[in-house]
Amino acid sequence: MGSLPVMVLFGLSFPPVFFVLLVSLALFFASIRLLQPTGIYDVVWHPALFNTALFCCLFYLLCRFGL
Repeated sequence: MGSLPVMVLFGLSFPPVFFVLLVSLALFFASIRLLQPTGIYDVVWHPALFNTALFCCLFYLLCRFGL
């Protein structure tokens, strides 16, 4: 039984999911900047829940279909 893969960057160990989280966070902020001028937040019932669901969907898509 092998251990989980670890990426070492400048002497610090990171799990691979950390980099997926960083990419999904960047995509999340970019999508928020694109969605705000459209007025979607006027239609959404709870913007914080919408943002959480959007981040979870982006993270799932990156994990599911590979980064």
